[in-house]
Amino acid sequence: MLKTGIYVDAENVRLCGGYGMRYDILAELANAGNSTLLRANSYLAEDRSRTKDDDEYRQKLYRYHDIVRQCGFKVIKKYVKHFVDDEGILTTKANADMDLAIDALLQARNLDRVILLTGDSDFIRLVLALQNMGCRVEVIGFNHVSKELKEAADSYLSGFLIPGLLPMATDGANRRRGIPIKYNQDRGFGFMRYYLLEPHGLSTETVFFHCSKSTVANDALFLDSSNIFEFEIVLNPENNNRTEAVQITLLET
Repeated sequence: MLKTGIYVDAENVRLCGGYGMRYDILAELANAGNSTLLRANSYLAEDRSRTKDDDEYRQKLYRYHDIVRQCGFKVIKKYVKHFVDDEGILTTKANADMDLAIDALLQARNLDRVILLTGDSDFIRLVLALQNMGCRVEVIGFNHVSKELKEAADSYLSGFLIPGLLPMATDGANRRRGIPIKYNQDRGFGFMRYYLLEPHGLSTETVFFHCSKSTVANDALFLDSSNIFEFEIVLNPENNNRTEAVQITLLET
């Protein structure tokens, strides 16, 4: 049984496209297969000047913190600091990097696997240190993820691709997010690779698509597997009821 810890750099996630992320899906991911979630920490910012004077902000923020706790996460608050920079501009900062790194290093002695949610290159040294302690380190990020951080991790996965982690632009039971692979631009078809979150863990699936079933104006976008698309999976009666992706839209991240 793999003992797993999750560490969420919540401000980085929020500012880089992960707003509205579901912590219960994270816990489900960590508990899938032969893994058990042992430690789960989320490092969240709080502006004490606003919680003191703004009732709506305080109630909304504390309600959110309660939801995170109900999903099994320990909430570690980092209080926002306000200061004036050299150009006289008021700046706010709530950096939890040091807190997260120290906690992860101390707790990793009892862990086999660490899932780190961030895109910040400042955590590269932490990733290497955890690996040297014998931990497998998996990074999940959204937008603006450091290329060096992706390379340092044992694995990297875009949070946009994890089923249910973020809401879809369009609801639908068969709606998925995936990346294009093996696109034949001359013939206008390829495959979408997407993920399913099952009791044994994440599994990958592929489905056929044709560019005519998309809203994409430039089909060269299908040549780049870093582009993420949303689509619906249907049975095509004209092709022996085989599955294919339709209503394909580019995810605006």
